[in-house]
Amino acid sequence: MCGIVGIVSFDDSSKKELDLIENAIKTLNKRGPDSQGKYVDNNIALGHTRLSIIDISDNGAQPFTDNTERYTIIFNGEFYNYKKQRKILESRGVEFRSGSDTEVVLQMYIQYGVRCLNDINGFFALAIYDKKAKTLFIARDRVGIKPLVYYLDDNKLIFASEIKALLEFDIKREIDTTSLFTYLQLNYIPAPYSILQGIRKLSPGHYFHFKLDEPSAKIEEKKYYETPETPDNITQVNSRSYQEAQKKVEQLVEQAVTKRMISDVPLGTFLSGGIDSSIITSIAAKHTENLQSFSIGYKDEPYFDETEFANLVAKKCGSNHTVFSLSNDDLFENYHEVLDYLDEPFADSSAIPVYILSKLTKKHVTVALSGDGADEIFSGYNKHHAELKARQPGLVGKTVTLLNPLLKKLPQSRSSKLGNFNRQMVRFGDGVNLTNKERYWRWATFITEEQSNYFLKESKRINIQRLSDEAYNYKKRKDNLLKGIKKDGSFNDVLRSDVDLVLQNDMLRKVDAMSMANGLEVRTPFLDHKLVDYVFSLPSVYKINASLRKKILKDTFRNLLPPELYNRPKKGFEVPLLKWFQTDLKSKITEEWLNDDFIEEQGIFNVTAIKELKQKLFSLNPGDAHATVWAIIAFQHWWKKYMA
Repeated sequence: MCGIVGIVSFDDSSKKELDLIENAIKTLNKRGPDSQGKYVDNNIALGHTRLSIIDISDNGAQPFTDNTERYTIIFNGEFYNYKKQRKILESRGVEFRSGSDTEVVLQMYIQYGVRCLNDINGFFALAIYDKKAKTLFIARDRVGIKPLVYYLDDNKLIFASEIKALLEFDIKREIDTTSLFTYLQLNYIPAPYSILQGIRKLSPGHYFHFKLDEPSAKIEEKKYYETPETPDNITQVNSRSYQEAQKKVEQLVEQAVTKRMISDVPLGTFLSGGIDSSIITSIAAKHTENLQSFSIGYKDEPYFDETEFANLVAKKCGSNHTVFSLSNDDLFENYHEVLDYLDEPFADSSAIPVYILSKLTKKHVTVALSGDGADEIFSGYNKHHAELKARQPGLVGKTVTLLNPLLKKLPQSRSSKLGNFNRQMVRFGDGVNLTNKERYWRWATFITEEQSNYFLKESKRINIQRLSDEAYNYKKRKDNLLKGIKKDGSFNDVLRSDVDLVLQNDMLRKVDAMSMANGLEVRTPFLDHKLVDYVFSLPSVYKINASLRKKILKDTFRNLLPPELYNRPKKGFEVPLLKWFQTDLKSKITEEWLNDDFIEEQGIFNVTAIKELKQKLFSLNPGDAHATVWAIIAFQHWWKKYMA
């Protein structure tokens, strides 16, 4: 796991920017604290920061150049089947000078070209420079576990693991208003766009070639992988076929976990006490002695504390378990570090506990396995249950629709059982009568398009009822994000869309940023592409029914886990933002982030809307105002650091 950055200059005016590569490398030091390196040749400079995992000797240092000195690679990620591919290459006469997976990737590209991507099982972002052909090859893993951003203008191409590295070079810093409009709804900015005009995120499962001596104003991204789309026309579970599918799921999950246990440094697991991380930990414990597992507990928030279940799993599988018991003060003390590391507005507040878990876990191990991805591919979210009900309208849907005006007047909050129930019922009522696409979008967002517009200054708004350029751009982006949701499509369409939208842009973004901020590598067995491909070949009835989510996953590993883990409600974690905003952070909100004079001078947000938001936040009935406030705070912190 590492950080990568590179620049190609097209003319003398930008060639001096090659010297800025060292500054850009420094911005990525936390991603790769073990060593740094650079490569410069004529009009290209490549930089790398290394977190040593496989072949931790200097032989694996990057940028890595082959023996002919023609090809140079910078690689961020892990390649789990590299030993098998190395043997194949050696049988063809290829000689190696290191034990690293990076050298195997480079030699595969030399031998096979772009086809090498199909044989890599792992996660990565990479760049390979061909000195003789004067080409640059850039690629990203299948589901977007590792990030890659790039910027192209008339003078140069820059790419990196993080936006902050790009900003060390001379680029325009102009806010993309469509991205901001979308961010206020989703709390993150979906690829391939970013908060800044001109900076793009390379889409998962894509690559591009760039000719250094023929610079073009356009980069053509090419797709080499996409989440499979298969018919979902089975409505009843066939017991024999279901049992066969269980055996296959068990085999693929086991293989995915064992592949991800290769490491030359200490390795452990995240163990939350939920089904997903418990399966990963239990399998990993079978394949190593004294496996270390880690979880966080919330001593001030007993409703969300699941450490008792994590302890049950650790006891059953025999892992050496460590619980980091956090107070609300512990969370509060780390919020600024989280905001400060992010180089693009991102308002998933659960990034704070992920950051703390990563920081504390890094004191014990350098690699951790996690259960990320299972909810998206196996259908584990509450919204999936709601979608199933919405597609089978009956008395429940009609009743909730009728009661929705009343429910909206009741307290809604994730922080209590009753408040969370009311919140979920209101969201269900808002979405149940919409089209499949609009319902999916409504349940993916925190506020509506109308609300998002109201928070923006009038000159920044996107009137989606008019045929303006901004409205056209927004509709085009939204249509692209929702292209997988068909009018009469299958339930698997929803899961595929979750992989492409929520998993990639929220969950994986959060884990990558917060783990890399602490020099910890997190591996995700459930996102092994062979497992993903197989699970999407299964009918949705194997994954969800009226009473059970993640059905086949739970049934498959039922004997492996303590029975107490089953038949209990799924709980996320709500960081106590409201408490902070009404106490410790109240003055910072009123005097700095959401100060009326500052908002007016900044010229982005609607002063009246912000005043009303603050009024609601500090009232006796704040509702979910704190979620929107956090989104604006995350933006303001970013704006002051990178734009002011």
